Parts: sequence; C-alpha cells; structure tokens
Amino acid sequence: MKKILLASLGMMILLSSCVSQKKYAELETKQKETQDLLNSATVKLNTCLEDKATATSRLKTLEDQNAFLKANNQDLINNMGNLTTLTTKGAENLEKSLESLQEKDLTIRKLQDAITRRDSVNLSLVQSLKGVLGNLDDTDIQISVEKGVVFVSISDKLLFSSGSYNVTAAAKEVLGKVAKVVNNKPDFEFMVEGHTDNVPYSSGVLLDNWDLSAKRATSIVRILQNDFKVDPARMTAAARSYYVPLLDNDTAGNRAKNRRTRIVVLPKLDQFYSMIEEGMKDPAINK
Repeated sequence: MKKILLASLGMMILLSSCVSQKKYAELETKQKETQDLLNSATVKLNTCLEDKATATSRLKTLEDQNAFLKANNQDLINNMGNLTTLTTKGAENLEKSLESLQEKDLTIRKLQDAITRRDSVNLSLVQSLKGVLGNLDDTDIQISVEKGVVFVSISDKLLFSSGSYNVTAAAKEVLGKVAKVVNNKPDFEFMVEGHTDNVPYSSGVLLDNWDLSAKRATSIVRILQNDFKVDPARMTAAARSYYVPLLDNDTAGNRAKNRRTRIVVLPKLDQFYSMIEEGMKDPAINK
C-alpha cells in the first residue's frame, strides 16, 4: 500500500513539474481577477450592511410613530364630536359676521347716496348763484364749495365804505340777486360772516374789529330780511373780526382781500337725514 502511495505521489510531483510556464501565468491572472471580484463583493456587502442598519433605524422610527398615532387615535375620535360642535358654531359666527358686513355695506351705500344727492343740490345752488352773479368781477365775488358747503365771498369794497358798516346802494343790487336764489331754496339755512383786516378800528362808537365785523354782518342780514323778504329764521349773523384771514395782513392788497363778507349756505340737518332715509327706501339700494 505504501509503495502505491509513494508511486502516486511521485507521479504527481512529476506531473506538476511538467506544467508549462504559460499555464501558470493564466492561473495567476484568474486568481487576481477572482480576488478583485471578492474585494468588490466585500465593498457591496459592507454597503448593504450599512443600508440595512439605516433601514432598521428608519423602521424603528416608523414603528414608534405608528405606536404614537395609535395611542392618539382614540383621543382624536373622542374629540371629533367636539370639533363638529365647534365647526357648527364657527359657521354660525361667520354667517353673523357676513350679515353684519352686509348691513354696514348697505349703510355706507345709503350714506354715499345721500352725499351724492347733497352734492347735486349744492351744484344746482352754485349754478344758480353764478347765473345771477355772473357779470361781476371775480375779484369782488367768489363762489366755491368746500367740504359739502357752498360759500359766497363778497369783497369789502363792493359792500361798504372804508371803516363803515352801512351797505352801499350798489351792494343792495348784488344782495338782491343773492336773495333771489336763496328764496328759491327754502330748505337751506345760511350764515353771514363779517371779516376785517388787522388794522385797529378807532373811529365812531364801535369798540374794535369785533364790533365792526358784527355790525357789517347784521347790516347784510337786515337788508336781506327787510328789502328782499328772506326769512330771518333761516339766517345767522356772525362776527369773525380779523382772526380768519385769507392772506397775511402785511400789504394793502392782502388786507383788502381779507376785508370781506362771506355767506355760508348750510343744508338743514333734518333735510340731510331725510336724504338718508329716502335713500334707504330706494329699491336700487335695497337689492
């Protein structure tokens, strides 16, 4: 038996010694390729192990979140009824808010309509005044609308002599034209304002510019009442002295412009409210 083994071993040694150098090189190349494949597989395996660890951690996080959601699910179900109640109340509150906004919008539209009507009346009044006073020099009489109020400003030289409160004959013609317009507008009241410059009044029985401006205003009011039948209940006489100047009283020209009588045409408040009430009944507004 030993002889056979020794013979076989001898044959193997003999055969191995007979392997060519070319064959050996091929085997060595394949061994290197195999080693490279093994290294690549090892890298991929490590990557897969890292991905597995990440996935495992993510899975743990998701499991924790799932447990949290399950724990709170019943609370959400219990609160569902409360949320439904709150939603209903919220809808009711929203509906009330919308109704309130609609009411406010309606009120605003009614006020706007009343203001539009008032402005239309003022425009008609201005056109009437300019129609009867159109031949006068613009520097002597001016008609304007400010903040919904009509103003007629008449210069001092057209109405009075210097330092006097007696109305001139020429001024009565102008006042007669103004009276014609205001008599045709019975729904308006008006105020006659006397204005002076800042030169102290020092002649006659009057004390100062307050007195002078007051006397000029009452003189105009008396002319309108006595000569042109303007209802005295519609008029107010007001003194402004020199405290509401148009310009600084530093030149003769400026002082001349500050000496004036101003008629302020005022719509009656009850008439304005009537405009609002009338507007509230307008079908176009109440749509």
